Order: sequence, then structure tokens, then C-alpha cells
Amino acid sequence: MRHRVVILALDGVIPFELGIPQRIFGRSLGIEPFNRGEELYDVVTCSARPPGPVLTDADFRIVVEYGPEALATADTVIVPAFHESGPVYEEGRLTGELASALAYIRPGTRLVSICTGGYLLAAAGYLDGRPATTHWACAEHFQRLFPSVRVDPGVLFIDDGDVLTSAGVAAGIDLCLHLVRRDHGTAVANDIARRTVVPPHRDGGQAQFIQRPLPGPGTATTATARAWALERLDEPILLRDMARQESMSVRTFTRRFREEAGLSPGQWLARQRVERARHLLEATDLSVDQVARDAGFGTAVSLRLHIQAALGVSPTVYRRTFRRTAADRTGS
Repeated sequence: MRHRVVILALDGVIPFELGIPQRIFGRSLGIEPFNRGEELYDVVTCSARPPGPVLTDADFRIVVEYGPEALATADTVIVPAFHESGPVYEEGRLTGELASALAYIRPGTRLVSICTGGYLLAAAGYLDGRPATTHWACAEHFQRLFPSVRVDPGVLFIDDGDVLTSAGVAAGIDLCLHLVRRDHGTAVANDIARRTVVPPHRDGGQAQFIQRPLPGPGTATTATARAWALERLDEPILLRDMARQESMSVRTFTRRFREEAGLSPGQWLARQRVERARHLLEATDLSVDQVARDAGFGTAVSLRLHIQAALGVSPTVYRRTFRRTAADRTGS
């Protein structure tokens, strides 16, 4: 059976965020030769009360065909953002209706929130003692309302295993793509990102979106250097070489790079190389040594250290996991 994603639409739901999980999970397809085109998720939307109309924060309502009982069938429950009003947002407590709905969720179900959807997870106690995020503009209020939650306002999303939270609005896309990547690998996530016309992975965090003065006309950026580096990840790349692509001093380049990407040049390069290595481990039969060289890590030891730090497993285990996952879906 396909992994079932159930989206919980609350009154005041924001239509944009509501549509993100359906688009990403509902359109994710297998791409390996033996399951090409196979739908990987079963996605349904439910409300916290019997089927019927649900208010949105726009000038229209939506009609939901499933009631809260659908939550009992979920492998993953997603709570999109909803309008900032009512007991959950103002007092940090569940209404009786919401408590009854959440009671349908089975132990072990993966829980996900987009933007202010995290208020519901926090009010239900799912975030107690855990790291979490929400829209940067709500972070201070969220922390005051739920002091036991470890709020990080500077990231796009947080993966805490069975509970995941995202920052505002489009960060829900980043989180859903991350889950597809976690479930089915980089190639599948990149495929749905390409068909959705969004980047498969955004660098940095919410800090880059907090209001700040706009750069003046003609201000140089570091985009050319990033594009230059991506074409030669398998080669040694020095900071001064990247700065030279923009005709900047190393100091100016480093400052501008961090402002634009939210990471230092070294952190950004390591992340890009990890993504290259993941793709090679999933899609090729290259040895670990060759993957390390092609991804720019040089040695298998360096590759193992970076993969272990980023993904929590060795390159060999990572490759075996995704190949076994693909085989299990076909019964082979």
C-alpha cells in the first residue's frame, strides 16, 4: 500500500499552504526503470468535523469530503497554516473539536506542520521539549505561548524524526520536498521539484527573508561564483578562486555570500557536494571511492564523514537503503 498523507484543513486555512502537500506528494512518481510513473503517495484532505465546507482566509470556502476519521488512516498528518485567531493561536489550547479530531491519530504517525500549523501541534503537546520553527514574524509569540518548545526562527524547516515543522508559506515546499527526498531519494525529489518549477533545495534559512534594506542598483552578487562552482564540484575549489569570479576581495565576497545564501562559502560547497554524492550513490554503481572523487570529497574517508554528519548513515548504508526501498515497492 502507498504511504498515506492526510492533510488537516482547519477553519481559516490558507489556500496556498493547503495546496502544497497535494502538489508535492500527490505528483511524486517513481523514476527507477522498474517503477517509473508509479504514484508514491495516497493524499487526502480532511477537516476536524464531518465532511462539508471549511472556511479559508480568502474570499471563498472549500468543500472537504473527509471527516476527522481519515486521520486514523494516515502514515503522515500535515497541518497547513491557518488564520491567526482562536484559542489555539491566542491561548495555546485545543478546542474540544480539535482534541477529538487529533485523538484519531495513531501512535507513530509522522506529524508535519507548515507555518502557523505548528501552533496546533504545540497546543496538542507534540512539540514539548522538541526543536521547532514557524514563520519568523510569529516566532517570538510562539515561544511565549509555548515555552517548552525550543523555537529556532532562523531555519526553513526542522526535521526532528517523527515530527517536522516548517517556516512560513513557501518553506512548506522545502519541507515536503525534504520528506520526498527522505522517503524515496534525491532523484525522485529532484524530479517533482523540476516539474513543479521550484529549486530542489534552497540554501540558508529564514534570515534571508526578514526585512532588510535592499541592495543599491548595480550591487554585485555571488550568483556567478556559485554557478561556476557547481560546474566543477569534482575539482579543488578555493575561496579566492570563487571571489575572483566576482572580482571581489575574499573578505567582501565572504560577507556578500553569507548575506545571499545564508551559509559560508565552505558550508555551501560541502552541502552541494553531499547532494552530488547522494545522487551518485542512488543512481550509479560507482564505488564509494569514485563517488568521493566525483563529488569533490577526494577520499572515501572524507565522504563518509560528510555523509554521516549530514544524513546520519554511511554512504554504503545510504545506497543500500534506497535500493532496498525501490525493490520493496516492486516486490522484488
